Amino acid sequence: MANPNKRKPMAEINVVPYIDVMLVLLVVFMVTAPLLMQGVKVDLPQAPSTPIDNKEDEPLIVSVKTDGTYYLNLGQNQQSPKPLKEITDTVAKILRQKPATPVLVWGDTAVPYGVVVALMTELQSAGAPSVGLVTDPPKI
Repeated sequence: MANPNKRKPMAEINVVPYIDVMLVLLVVFMVTAPLLMQGVKVDLPQAPSTPIDNKEDEPLIVSVKTDGTYYLNLGQNQQSPKPLKEITDTVAKILRQKPATPVLVWGDTAVPYGVVVALMTELQSAGAPSVGLVTDPPKI
């Protein structure tokens, strides 16, 4: 015969201490989040821009070298510099036929920021709905 004074194990978890810890962490993150958003004040160039979308089509890549020459990954003369007007005309023609084609910019590290923004603005005015920047992943 079983002992009537034997207690059954309790299968409940006391969550009150976990709620207290969660509320303390919430307050800490609410206080520190505005501090993390501060940065260095810089004079940024003005340009209209839109966020980029990921597409499955083969991208058009416009490269900018340090001396300010432009290259397009299209045609047989990919290694020869092209004027910006010729590149924007070519990009506009391709985007009229295939509007979903992504346009990417490869900019050299030493290229001035204003030159890259001006190129992106020209590409967007040629009909590119979004222009992406290509970077190398950091070396570990």
